[in-house]
Amino acid sequence: MKNKILVMVAFICTSLIVFAQTDTKAKRLLDDVSAKYDAYRTIQSDFSFSMHQAQGGSHMDKGILFLNKPKSQFRIELNEQDIISDGKSTWSVLKEDQEIQVSETDNNTESIGPNNLFTFYKKGFTYKGAKDETLGKDVLNVIELTPTETKTNYAKIKLRINKNKHIHDVTVVDKSGARYIYTINTLYVNHRIPATKFIFNASDYPNHEIVDLR
Repeated sequence: MKNKILVMVAFICTSLIVFAQTDTKAKRLLDDVSAKYDAYRTIQSDFSFSMHQAQGGSHMDKGILFLNKPKSQFRIELNEQDIISDGKSTWSVLKEDQEIQVSETDNNTESIGPNNLFTFYKKGFTYKGAKDETLGKDVLNVIELTPTETKTNYAKIKLRINKNKHIHDVTVVDKSGARYIYTINTLYVNHRIPATKFIFNASDYPNHEIVDLR
């Protein structure tokens, strides 16, 4: 179960090194998306996450993401895990195991972190536009990304972008054929998020063992 819970974090923290591009139209669309998110100081998003193994197993979860971009602070609340960062340290709370892992926050711009989850595609990929897809009455633009670093554990990523130039969902396919799908259900931007959202409070997690890895 712990491995399932940490799948999203493992994806978020994968290091990316090289920048490349192959499709100028796709790049213009990604630049528009990036400009949107760069203008936001705070983001709150309700999202869903599903994992589908090539052998047939699956796992689903849903949660809330809070971002305070100027201070590189974030909080992710899932059913089975909370992740809290004050910009310096990160607390990963494994609820089922009653364990809290503390580590230094990685603010390296060459890695994907919650503070740039919506703009991770700027580095480390070639990309091309694909055929638009229809979801209900909405038409979504599709961009396929391929990592330029062969040592990554995933083979390709698909972004679907709505008419407001916001990311609707991200599908990650790893080299084993497993698929991880992150869907942005709601998005609230530039509103006040209480500072306490980004402060770890041990009293919120009684009977949890704290493992300090800093």
